[in-house]
Amino acid sequence: MTSSRGMLSLDELAAHVDAESVDTVIVAFTDHYGRVHGKRYDATFFLDDCAEGGTHACDYLMTVDMDMNPQPGYKYASWELGYGDFHMVPDMGTLRMAAWLDRTAIVLCDLVDDATHDFVSVAPRSMLRRQVHRLADLGFTSMAASELEYYVYEESYKEAAEAGFRDLTSVGWYSEDYHLVQGAREEFYNGAIRRNLAASGIPVETSKGEFGRGQHEMNIRYTDILEMADRHTIMKLLMKDTADTLGVSATFMAKPETDQAGSSCHIHLSLWDSEGNAFPGENTIGPINCSETFEHFLGGWMAHTQELMPFYAPTINAYKRYQEASWAPTNIAWSYDNRTAGFRVVGAGPSLRIECRIPGADVNPYLAYAGALAAGIDGLEHEMRPPDIFTGDVYAAQNLERVPGTLSQAVPAFADSEFVAAALTAEVRDHYAHFYSLEVAAYDAVVTDWEHARYFDRI
Repeated sequence: MTSSRGMLSLDELAAHVDAESVDTVIVAFTDHYGRVHGKRYDATFFLDDCAEGGTHACDYLMTVDMDMNPQPGYKYASWELGYGDFHMVPDMGTLRMAAWLDRTAIVLCDLVDDATHDFVSVAPRSMLRRQVHRLADLGFTSMAASELEYYVYEESYKEAAEAGFRDLTSVGWYSEDYHLVQGAREEFYNGAIRRNLAASGIPVETSKGEFGRGQHEMNIRYTDILEMADRHTIMKLLMKDTADTLGVSATFMAKPETDQAGSSCHIHLSLWDSEGNAFPGENTIGPINCSETFEHFLGGWMAHTQELMPFYAPTINAYKRYQEASWAPTNIAWSYDNRTAGFRVVGAGPSLRIECRIPGADVNPYLAYAGALAAGIDGLEHEMRPPDIFTGDVYAAQNLERVPGTLSQAVPAFADSEFVAAALTAEVRDHYAHFYSLEVAAYDAVVTDWEHARYFDRI
């Protein structure tokens, strides 16, 4: 199912170092936004000093905003607590070549508290680990895949910033959904991405044009859910670095342009036990032959959608993607092979799985997957059932629960959720409620271009 190409053992890394084909090791983790932070190690020093012992970084990184300013109000770390260190412990199962960089390998880390030696509870990878362990206690593992969409522009990141991110030139000039001619024009970038992913231990399935101008989707091979979150994280880093190298820019904003389709991150998920995929079964729902496990998991996932929306749509911009007839869901419903539904069930037999179409491309994969598992586990434990399967156009449906319209609308349900506190811990709930509230407050304080255009000389 998976390929070991590009993955490294410590002995293989040492051989690369001796052969002078690797001289740098990136030691990395993600923050709340999903951004990758870390250090670049001399490869010999990494082998001698870091591979076993790990390293340290400042715990303020779990409290910063997008501009790296430490924000007040967190209980985890603050000026009052002195902003100490946490321990970065490399997970050697993630050690791989960073094929898109010169003579470089990369390894992802778990964050560990120096005093207690426990995983840092509010770290995204720790949160997903906890849900994976809870699922294992019920006798299951989870397989998952991310379908990540993005726009590519001819301007470099620096040029885009100097232009105020306005009037950028997309690499495509008409809708290119499945379009091979337009896609060929963009192979200088997308082809490089596929090759570098495959050489970095991330097996690729396909890339394809999407509905927007200059919009594409990258599909990588499904795997267990923690490894998929790791792959997703490295994929985004690789894609940004490659864009920099080629002098173009790629964005994972959920809605970069008002008049173009939003960018999603559809996530596919199934549960497995010792006999294989646990979702197929004898129960018949419309065209689906499914198990009780499938129904309970889907029931829980859907029931807690509103409470977990900040994990699926974590930014101000994310909610502008939810428009009627836009390929992004606006109502919470499930269907079989129906792209108007927030939960689209696809496949049959061993391939039966749930595709959640709610997350945008700006999602932090560890948080989205942690939320999905937590909700599904609650469904398993309480034998929850999904609503009736929906047939037809979900956009046109009446009396369905809608996704929130803004991040400010989504945060209270998360902040007040007893389910989130029980499944993720109250500490995690309060920490992230504060994080998302700060994002809303930062936006509310800014005068926007829209306000200037609307009010400057006409009010």
